[in-house]
Amino acid sequence: MALHPKYLTDNEEVVLDLHPHWWFLVPRGAALLASMAIAVVVLVELDGNETSHDIARYASWLLLAVALIWFIARAMKWRTTDFVVTTDRCIYRSGIFAKAGIEIPLDRISTVFFNQSVFERMLGQGDIGIESAGENSRQEFSDISNPALVQKTIYQQVEAYEERRQDRLGTVVRGAQQPAELSIPDQITQLDQLRQQGLVSEEEFQAKKSELLDRM
Repeated sequence: MALHPKYLTDNEEVVLDLHPHWWFLVPRGAALLASMAIAVVVLVELDGNETSHDIARYASWLLLAVALIWFIARAMKWRTTDFVVTTDRCIYRSGIFAKAGIEIPLDRISTVFFNQSVFERMLGQGDIGIESAGENSRQEFSDISNPALVQKTIYQQVEAYEERRQDRLGTVVRGAQQPAELSIPDQITQLDQLRQQGLVSEEEFQAKKSELLDRM
């Protein structure tokens, strides 16, 4: 299911919302088809009432039931697994009942790479890896559709995010150059609020704060 809007912050938009590649379902789908074929063969070939025939029929039905449940569980996992790229972050969520997930802010992403075997390239799937600042700095995500496009999209959004942040910082700097409107302590307070909101990094805040203090 798509990422619910309630999980998005103000002015945040979804750019990509992907379930795992369809190959994710193929192994268990093949097992289900094989068990169906076995059940059909058993029903057609063993039409007597011998005990051994009854056991074979029950065994084939049991095999079919197990394969069906196994496939449904896989399909539900496919449905509830999302790799999402927004204008602010990358989000991975998975789980039917118990949930797990990770969020990586775009401004912390340093490198995005992907891996594809020859077979995966033919299918249009692969693995995406994201390196970011902080602990557990490398995260890998498998069964991603068109990983080269996903990599490109993430880089585009990282650049767009940085441009928006620079624009916001430029607005603050221009405001700081008008002392008649705000005192220097007020300008520092305003910068600190932007830092707490994540609109200005700690390094940018400290640099501008030092500049303002030097003017006092």
